[in-house]
Amino acid sequence: MTAMSRLGAGLGARLRAALGADRAADEAAWAEVEEVLVAADLGPRLAAGVVAGARGRTAGGGVSAHAAIAAELGERLRRVPHQPFVVGPSPSVILVVGVNGSGKTTTAAKLAARFQKEGRSVILAAADTYRPGAVEQLRLWGDRLGIGVVAQRAGADPAAVAFDAVAAGVARGTDVVIVDTAGRLQTAHDLMAELAKVRRVITRQRPDQPRHVLLVMDATTGQNGLSQAETFLAEAGVTGIVLAKMDGTAKGGVALAVVDQFGIPIAFTAYGEELGDLAPFNPAAYLDWLLAA
Repeated sequence: MTAMSRLGAGLGARLRAALGADRAADEAAWAEVEEVLVAADLGPRLAAGVVAGARGRTAGGGVSAHAAIAAELGERLRRVPHQPFVVGPSPSVILVVGVNGSGKTTTAAKLAARFQKEGRSVILAAADTYRPGAVEQLRLWGDRLGIGVVAQRAGADPAAVAFDAVAAGVARGTDVVIVDTAGRLQTAHDLMAELAKVRRVITRQRPDQPRHVLLVMDATTGQNGLSQAETFLAEAGVTGIVLAKMDGTAKGGVALAVVDQFGIPIAFTAYGEELGDLAPFNPAAYLDWLLAA
């Protein structure tokens, strides 16, 4: 059993409190449910849509409000296909992006460990050249895994690091090249433009790459996650989400809001500090976690 399944988000208990054990879901109850969903980081738009859909499911009787809410959340989550993560032909380049503190570097190492366990060769690229100690942190992970790390001096051009890493991947016949980029606020336009440059450099070398652009999103981030996703989608061409920090007090509903609003699938969930604490996203398990007491 994972930490994610053990802890839960606590939304189920709050919904039961809002609906009451015996009372019918009247106008006041549904209004309270909507407030609970907003507080769980689904956001006002999605919360209102879920409540409207759930009310429709209960209109004919025979379906409890709680079951209707769960069904509505599940249907919205399944609107975006969550296919098994396919690495692709070698060298497959994975660009890891996100804001400061989201857990990008640790996620890059977890991905490397997962692919290595699958028998794939991996190169890590330390393109986070601005954060003090970021290159050293990735090198430590690389040493622990026995994986090569392509890096340059502090403050070097991140696109140059990505270029070198992809070139090394081609020369060595490496299966996967994981590029760890610098954390940046989505409102920092110059840094976002630099991230777009990293992607262009990779694509010029290998027109079919990067195969994946994974946005690492802190599950505790709240509705700011929607702004993050919108900007990173535009500038970096995000193809999937890694939902990190699912092992604490994460409300986690923002992931469903991002999926619903932007159609971006969740690729993985990360729930701890160990290298093995990364799992392919499972919609059913996520809903169980979200609706747990």
